[in-house]
Amino acid sequence: MQTVKMVVTGPFSAGKTEFIQSVSEIDVVSTERKISSTAERSVKESTTVAMDFGRITVDEDLVLYLFGTPGQKRFDFMWEILSEGMLGFIVMVDSTRPETFREARSILETFRAYAPTPYIVAANKQDREDAWDLEDMRHALRLESKVKFLPCVATDRNTVKSVLLELLYSILAEMESGG
Repeated sequence: MQTVKMVVTGPFSAGKTEFIQSVSEIDVVSTERKISSTAERSVKESTTVAMDFGRITVDEDLVLYLFGTPGQKRFDFMWEILSEGMLGFIVMVDSTRPETFREARSILETFRAYAPTPYIVAANKQDREDAWDLEDMRHALRLESKVKFLPCVATDRNTVKSVLLELLYSILAEMESGG
């Protein structure tokens, strides 16, 4: 049995918890707490303070463990802990909140520094009218053309599965090449 640890990271309110909840076969272990800050509460009611954990059995030989990071800067000490042993990571970006793009780019760089593993950037909330176009987002995030950048709707199981599979293929290709 092969287990693959993937980390789902990104800025506050990018959709990390929803992403994991929409595909996990177990009840997601979540460390959500109510938000006290009025500014942040205008975006959502609760936030992840340590991690989210979900599991997906791909087949009898392969299980994915998904670890969602807290998005708020004050909990970023958890990032390095959660990145240990990861074989790949996903950076979630809220397509409707360009003010978070710089932070998403910074998180991407941080995780690349922790481990040189495959990664994917997922443009969440692509179903919304005010979502940015993928090419415009790629430019704003300064992503090279070789970086896998996929549209996503964290509440839609199918788009979440396609993002996870794309990362899994990258991880398996890296394992086969001995990378």
